[in-house]
Amino acid sequence: MTRQIVHTEQAPAAIGPYSQAVVSNGVVTTAGQIALDPGSGELLGGGDIRAETHQVLKNLKEVLNAAGSGLGQCLRCDVYMVDLGEFDAMNEVYASYFEVDPPARVTVQVSALPKGARVEINAVATVLA
Repeated sequence: MTRQIVHTEQAPAAIGPYSQAVVSNGVVTTAGQIALDPGSGELLGGGDIRAETHQVLKNLKEVLNAAGSGLGQCLRCDVYMVDLGEFDAMNEVYASYFEVDPPARVTVQVSALPKGARVEINAVATVLA
């Protein structure tokens, strides 16, 4: 079994001892992405769930692209939210990134996320042939 560590400057650097993604046997597993600016590492969105969700999915897309995959190859996404009362707003933005054949998904409420983020998303995807 081979393991390839993925790193791209187009997405935020890891803020702990983990990789942005790992590819093994044609499958990409990403770390969770929050709404960090890839350049500054600062949280974007000002607490607005829609703005944060857009940035999270932009970051996730860049990590998947660096791994030779993409949002269209996602098998599953896990969504972590601080407030499920914001689910409809997050879901509206999420749906705009997965308009056709969306992946399986889990969405859960958590008590807190790194850097005060409102939403975090990770993915499992296939590598493009």
